Amino acid sequence: MTTATRTIDLKRSRDGQDDPSGYFARRTIGDWLFAALVLAGAVWAFAHYRGAMDIYEKWILAGAAPALIWLGWFWRPMRTLMLVVAALSLLAIQLYLGPSGTADLARADQVFLLKYFISSQSAILWMSMLFFMSTAFYWVGMLTRAGTAFEVLGTRVAWMAVTLALVGTMVRWFESHQIGPDIGHIPVSNLYEVFVLFCWMTAAFYLYYEDQYRTRAMGAFVMLVVSAAVGFLLWYTVVREAHQIQPLVPALKSWWMKLHVPANFVGYGTFALAAMLAFAYLIKQSAGEARWYRLAPLWVLGIVLCLEPIVFRQDALDKGASYWFVYFGISALIVGGILAGRRRIAERLPSFTVLDDVMYKAIAVGFAFFTIATVLGAFWAAEAWGGYWSWDPKETWALIVWLNYAAWLHMRLMKGLRGTVAAWWALVGLAVTTFAFLGVNMFLSGLHSYGEL
Repeated sequence: MTTATRTIDLKRSRDGQDDPSGYFARRTIGDWLFAALVLAGAVWAFAHYRGAMDIYEKWILAGAAPALIWLGWFWRPMRTLMLVVAALSLLAIQLYLGPSGTADLARADQVFLLKYFISSQSAILWMSMLFFMSTAFYWVGMLTRAGTAFEVLGTRVAWMAVTLALVGTMVRWFESHQIGPDIGHIPVSNLYEVFVLFCWMTAAFYLYYEDQYRTRAMGAFVMLVVSAAVGFLLWYTVVREAHQIQPLVPALKSWWMKLHVPANFVGYGTFALAAMLAFAYLIKQSAGEARWYRLAPLWVLGIVLCLEPIVFRQDALDKGASYWFVYFGISALIVGGILAGRRRIAERLPSFTVLDDVMYKAIAVGFAFFTIATVLGAFWAAEAWGGYWSWDPKETWALIVWLNYAAWLHMRLMKGLRGTVAAWWALVGLAVTTFAFLGVNMFLSGLHSYGEL
């Protein structure tokens, strides 16, 4: 029995998943109380906001309640997350309403908690700082003797970041409805909003695998891609003032968006997670290698990180020249640190079996959701543009991403793909996915766009 299998078996036994009794018979009082709270929350939301919902949104709300209950039963930390996010979001809404009971967005600059903590922009800025801190804690834990304590801090801070990202998202949703009756929308409609979605979703999936495999050593690598996304988000906010809530273009005023975009970003997040674990796999594999040309993963990372700014247009670079100079310095420091400490890093990383297993499971989950998102996107396209598929650049590259991971999974399941080839393939997959997500918007024209750079 492998280490990964023993870990999962222990986790299943601890959670009662191997209990032969029925699924509902295994539910505790806490489970049923949580279910009651979720159902009460859904009824409250319907009672207060049904006037702003169309028939599709009402059905989505009805379906969300049992899905959230199942999620809280499936992985217990999620119920704590959901309850804290709900409490803080409701507190923010109440602070916006004030004694008069009428929402006033000007209170975001007047009420202490809103101004500094739980307005949408404040919460997202806290999310950004906390993800940076979590990444730093994971890496200090990776490279020092007091590793465990710092890695525990990294985990806790990551949970705080995910919490505030969700609070920021929920409060932004409320704020958008207060600007105007035709402006309110779920915040997954532009580049700023989906980067927030990517950050917390990638981190949440990682925290699940961290808990399941009972190892925090993978966090240093996974949080690198989350921090890179946060770095882009902050730059984009400054350059474009992207945090401002804007009305939707007509094509986005569809209930399909509420399903298609989140499903897409489950795929993007898990593909990114798998790629960073593939990178960790290659670092562990090359730890004892002294010949420079055998350290290809490090050199590739260095080139990608340090030279990433050149992909932006000159006007975009000019607006954030000092920012990208700092970015270059930090990227070089990260690459140098990994190069210098690769033997220590390899010792701290979990086994090749665990890294390979998590990489496979992340890609499998991502592929399933990306497939669902692609089908939903076809229905959305038919409604918005009159055809299911038009070979628009975004659609074409989405198909390329799908085929890439379909081939990876086929080779894994049918041919036993493992090890170095699988890891390199997962890294290439992240490059393809990144181009499909950002590169198409930057270099190609088409119907799809989350925002301009």
